[in-house]
Amino acid sequence: MRCFSRSIVLVCLLLVFCCSSVAAQGPPPAKVVMGTVGTEVVAETQSSIGILYYERKSEVSSDVAGLVDAVLVDQGDRVKKGEVLVRLDTELLELEISLTATRMKQIELRVENTRKNLNRIEKMYQKAGVSEKVFDDALFDYEDAVKERLAMQDSMKKLLLNRERSAIKAPFDGIVLSKNIDVGGWAQQGKGLITLGSSADLYVRAPVAENLLQFVEIGQQVPVVINAFAREVTGTLVNIDPVADVKTKNVFLKINIPHQPLVAENMSATVMVSSSSKRELRTLKRAALVKFQGKDFVYTVKEDKAAILPVNIVAYLGDRIGVDDPHIVAGMKVVVEGNERLRPDQPVTVAGEK
Repeated sequence: MRCFSRSIVLVCLLLVFCCSSVAAQGPPPAKVVMGTVGTEVVAETQSSIGILYYERKSEVSSDVAGLVDAVLVDQGDRVKKGEVLVRLDTELLELEISLTATRMKQIELRVENTRKNLNRIEKMYQKAGVSEKVFDDALFDYEDAVKERLAMQDSMKKLLLNRERSAIKAPFDGIVLSKNIDVGGWAQQGKGLITLGSSADLYVRAPVAENLLQFVEIGQQVPVVINAFAREVTGTLVNIDPVADVKTKNVFLKINIPHQPLVAENMSATVMVSSSSKRELRTLKRAALVKFQGKDFVYTVKEDKAAILPVNIVAYLGDRIGVDDPHIVAGMKVVVEGNERLRPDQPVTVAGEK
């Protein structure tokens, strides 16, 4: 029994010794991919918080009054041009169309009858068989029937047009911003039922100091971050508001951005605006950035170990950044993949370059 206990103690000591040896060796080297620092002649940028809004909005209304039979969209829905938003009840309209169609058949019979009568009287008139007044009356009856047929055809066109317009459609691709009607309500002619924002006209309105206008250009491409999703898109500076803020003297930039899913009017967006003349900066991939205690750093490799370096970002250039640190030089290698869990002085193995 004592021999068995001694064996267990020896095994435990051996395990402790092996674990200590492994711990002393440290974790295996981390695999990383490197990128190269380049240079570009670019302007510095400055962030500005703006708001999203739809430049083109429509209060979709009805050309005809009627009882709402169906509302096919809800607030926040995305719709295509020509898609039906609201349907009005057309039961009475269908009856009126049917009645008008019957009257049109009646008037066709009258036209045919008066035409035949006119032909007979005209032959007799040419032979002096009837008076001129009898002929004139027959001609009047025929022309009156023809005009009545035209009037009835116009009435039918109007009814069919009203039936078509009882299906209220989207005038453009967009998003339903608000719904002001529901089933059973009464749609008044010309009253807004659905507020629609155009998908192609999503803009950011961002304030900048007036002294920065010298560095921006109409048509310039600018990075825009939808803050709610940390999603970056490329916007186009299309104009500036012609009136500056009286107190701050800020001027508002008008930036068009591509259609975005799941965005709401008045959400915030961060715009990177040019804030200096162009100059040569060192540039590197944004993937090289790591955050530590709220500051920006990059990793390089020295003697097969990770070395961390602070960076001062002065320009955001899409998937790249511009820095002005003297210790970041062109041609320098920085880690662009595998840097998420690196620690300073951690052994690394370079798996490739981008």
